[in-house]
Amino acid sequence: MSFEIHVAGAEDVVRMAEWAADEGWNPGNTDALAFHAADPGGFLIGRLDGRPVACISVVRYAADFGFLGFYIARPEARGKGYGIKIWNAGMARLQGRNVGLDGVVAQQHNYKKSGFRLAWNNIRHEGAPPPAAPPPGVTLVDARAVPFDRLAAYDRRFFPQPRDHFLAPWIGLPERAGLMAVRDGEPQGLAVIRTCRAASRIGPLYAASPEIAAALVSALAAGTGAPAVAIDVPDRNKPAVALVEQMGLKPAFETARMYTGPDPAVDYAGLFGVTSLELG
Repeated sequence: MSFEIHVAGAEDVVRMAEWAADEGWNPGNTDALAFHAADPGGFLIGRLDGRPVACISVVRYAADFGFLGFYIARPEARGKGYGIKIWNAGMARLQGRNVGLDGVVAQQHNYKKSGFRLAWNNIRHEGAPPPAAPPPGVTLVDARAVPFDRLAAYDRRFFPQPRDHFLAPWIGLPERAGLMAVRDGEPQGLAVIRTCRAASRIGPLYAASPEIAAALVSALAAGTGAPAVAIDVPDRNKPAVALVEQMGLKPAFETARMYTGPDPAVDYAGLFGVTSLELG
């Protein structure tokens, strides 16, 4: 049998999202379009005699950071060495960079063997959020109406490198909505909700306070008619964990955020929900 690894095409990236759905990861309906725009060469597909059976994403950000995701071997191809082959190909593409990933907790020991170390856990909380008004002086505005340079600069506070090619479609694609919280003309929060196979996922969720985060979540759920939302909350942000618990959202899924290098210097106090488990 012949196993070959190639850079994925756009159709392959959609297939990868479908495989992620099969794994129960609940990707957004249009996520693949933003993913591919982030780094078109950053998605690898492994084919066995021409049939796709394994994949990985290894997206490069600037010169020194990368993020690994979509590490999947189809059930019929597991235990045969194809997964580690595509893993090695992906890691080679990110050689010399600080690499991050959000992996299932059960695989932590395997990732540690490849040089990753645990930074924190993301705990997905799901449920129907209660109504919550923004604090006095804070206004919620459509993120699509915000000048993109301002929006990208705000995102940069919470992510290790600029990611404009990803951020623009992430906010502007169909089946999603975004809100920015503003006080006296200055951004105080940002959140994006997207329709998924199951609960609508909110990410990123940035906020200057738990009250602002609650208002963003409530407004997005109400504005899109989402009966339930899901937020991947970093457990290193204790107020964020306390907030989703107070909102009645229940733990449903957990991943390990790991890096090969040091934790990036970002505003962790304002990071209430990560953007994507696949691209960081």
